[in-house]
Amino acid sequence: MDLSIVVPLLNEHESLPILAQRLHAVIGAMGLKYEVLFIDDGSTDASWSVIRRLSDDDARVKGIRFGRNYGKSPALNEGFRAAQGDVVITMDADLQDDPAEIPELYRMIREEGFDLVSGWKKKRYDPITKTLPTKLFNWTTRRASGVKLHDFNCGLKAYRKEVVKSIEVFGEMHRYIPFIAKKEGFGHIGEKVVQHHPRKYGKTKFGFDRFINGFLDLLTITFVFRFGRKPMHFFGAVGTFMFVLGFFSAAWVIGEKLWHVYVLHHAAPRVSDQGLFYVALTAMIIGVQLFTMGFVAELVRRYSPERNAYRVTERAGL
Repeated sequence: MDLSIVVPLLNEHESLPILAQRLHAVIGAMGLKYEVLFIDDGSTDASWSVIRRLSDDDARVKGIRFGRNYGKSPALNEGFRAAQGDVVITMDADLQDDPAEIPELYRMIREEGFDLVSGWKKKRYDPITKTLPTKLFNWTTRRASGVKLHDFNCGLKAYRKEVVKSIEVFGEMHRYIPFIAKKEGFGHIGEKVVQHHPRKYGKTKFGFDRFINGFLDLLTITFVFRFGRKPMHFFGAVGTFMFVLGFFSAAWVIGEKLWHVYVLHHAAPRVSDQGLFYVALTAMIIGVQLFTMGFVAELVRRYSPERNAYRVTERAGL
């Protein structure tokens, strides 16, 4: 199969028939063998009924329904698992992504050899309460990930099949798929300016909580990729630093006490009356705890079924 379109959705029953019609018109003109996968993320409206009807009318339309709302990342991950096309394109179901962008995205993957092409909604029709946080989020993600994209949160993206079959998207990690792909060795990442349309039906799923969660997920994914296979390198290093800092601080307090008593021969303040003593004690306790946490993490990692899971691309003479 040439192309798979993966569309995660939540309560978008009004836009689905229009979207399906436009997808058939655009991709049909390309002469490709394709499928459209609608992933219903626990909709409470008539979305699933619409998907069933569209599937009955055209076998190229397929649907997957979650029992409840899990989030966009699980929906995309399930769509990636089910996709059969050599090129996989994701888009939102709210008609803000234009199917007319599909031919060029497909061409960039097939002819220019990109692993991933991300859409860039250079001109957006969203309220300022969404556009300003999005700009800050994209700037931070560029700096943290090293992936030079303008719009990480754009739902319109194209992938080689090998990319979507090699990555796992969970939690709220769909924003960082380019980052995840890069860390898995798919470094040929491109970008294309795409048309963005105003929302006609339904309501936006964006909220301030998603903005905060986005930055927390960025910290998580950065830590996992850097220290996921060697947690002791992080916890052990920080723990050792804290313990050494506390030890020398305690030694300073005790040494000062002894200096006053045995060298200057006069009374010195009690060790327990000095604030630095409690700082030293706290630092040593935290250091031991962090080191122990790293040791436990190493044990967990050692017995993980994925401890030796690596992506092998080629073999010779085997």
